[in-house]
Amino acid sequence: MQPATKDHAALSEIFIKDEERVNWHDGSLWWIRQKRDKVAKQIPEWESLREVASGIKSNVISNLHEYLLQFEANAKKNGITVHWAADAEEHNAIVYSILKAKEINQLVKSKSMLTEECHLNEYLQERGIDVINSDLGEYIQQLAKEPPSHIVLPCIHKRKEEIGELFHEHLGSQKGESDPTTLTRIARKHLRNVFMTRRGALTGVNFAVAETGEFVVCTNEGNADMGAHLSEVHIASMGLEKIIPQKKHLGVFLRLLARSATGQPITIYSSHFKKPRPGQEMHIVLVDCGRTRQLGREDFRNSLKCIKCGACMNTCPVYRKSGGHSYHNTIAGPIGAILAPNLDMKRHADLPFASTLCGSCSNVCPVKINIHEQLYKWRQVVVKEGYAANTKALGMKAIAWTLSSPGSYITAGKAGRWVLANIPLAINNKLNPWYKQRDMPDSPKESFSEWFVKNKKNGKKEG
Repeated sequence: MQPATKDHAALSEIFIKDEERVNWHDGSLWWIRQKRDKVAKQIPEWESLREVASGIKSNVISNLHEYLLQFEANAKKNGITVHWAADAEEHNAIVYSILKAKEINQLVKSKSMLTEECHLNEYLQERGIDVINSDLGEYIQQLAKEPPSHIVLPCIHKRKEEIGELFHEHLGSQKGESDPTTLTRIARKHLRNVFMTRRGALTGVNFAVAETGEFVVCTNEGNADMGAHLSEVHIASMGLEKIIPQKKHLGVFLRLLARSATGQPITIYSSHFKKPRPGQEMHIVLVDCGRTRQLGREDFRNSLKCIKCGACMNTCPVYRKSGGHSYHNTIAGPIGAILAPNLDMKRHADLPFASTLCGSCSNVCPVKINIHEQLYKWRQVVVKEGYAANTKALGMKAIAWTLSSPGSYITAGKAGRWVLANIPLAINNKLNPWYKQRDMPDSPKESFSEWFVKNKKNGKKEG
């Protein structure tokens, strides 16, 4: 992870130094946003689907306790071993104990943002268990010793030439090779042996059905299926919020998920896991990790509706220009900026301010989370709790004082215009964050109030 001492603004500056990278990162994500719009418009009932999905999720978070117990009971009937974890440490310890009991020291993983959140890979590797991420994007990030920068497109920030160099260094591919098809074949060759030889597999969970005790994993590569079906032990890590009430509700979410994420009609593989095959163990770990705390925050509980599609990231002008790692949190972008302060408000106090509050994130969210409104509310909480940067807090107080009095407002306006006109360097310097990426405007000759008074008088004379 990025150093905790650096905030979003500082980490963004690192990313935007490479203007070419910023431009294609921005363009690539906007292209995906446009694909999302195209497929959404092909479904007349798209907005109705969003409304229904949001309603189902509202039901879930209002009755989470009952649905979780129902899921546990039905999963146990199906032969799945169910575990409960309050936090990351408990989750990691449970996974390790399962592997240790079976004397498994090699694990193949499919994509799981929850295990990234829990830092499971590092935990297991410190205890002598080798872990391979089998999702291609996650595999690339693992080779680069970096966390994912996007929840659906983990290495969207990397050029194909950089990936080629990683493969040359770690997989022995030809130096200078950067053809995506060739690189994919090289990765597949190495990963196939991993699937064939590893006795333990771990997957995430996209949806868990309370009614049947089954869970669904959605991928485009089939890597979750390969790992789970060839392993002796299948472990699934699941956030508490992934529950849906009935199997019939899957149709709503599966139609929304891929269209919102990548502009596809559906993920290539939507795999249902209900019971272990003969001779296999299947475990599911239900993880809290701050989710019940968020559930108790009335203004922010709707964030638990998230189905991790990444649509808010693909549309966000700040995320597209600053990159995922600038958010110094497992989940980046707008949704990450409302989830992170719940986990550690002091460390992530800057993230709610990493937004234009344009509302585009809320407009594309398939479950209608009011993301931009929650960002605005988090700003108020952060300031009230005393976690805002001193410069920001003092600046807001100064602005509040200026705007609270017509006299102070007029005086400040005149002073500002004079400084812009006569001492521009006092504002046009690197100490002014606004000036770093913008040209300051020319000093206006008069304020709006002065113009209005003058023209009002002229209007009376003409009358």
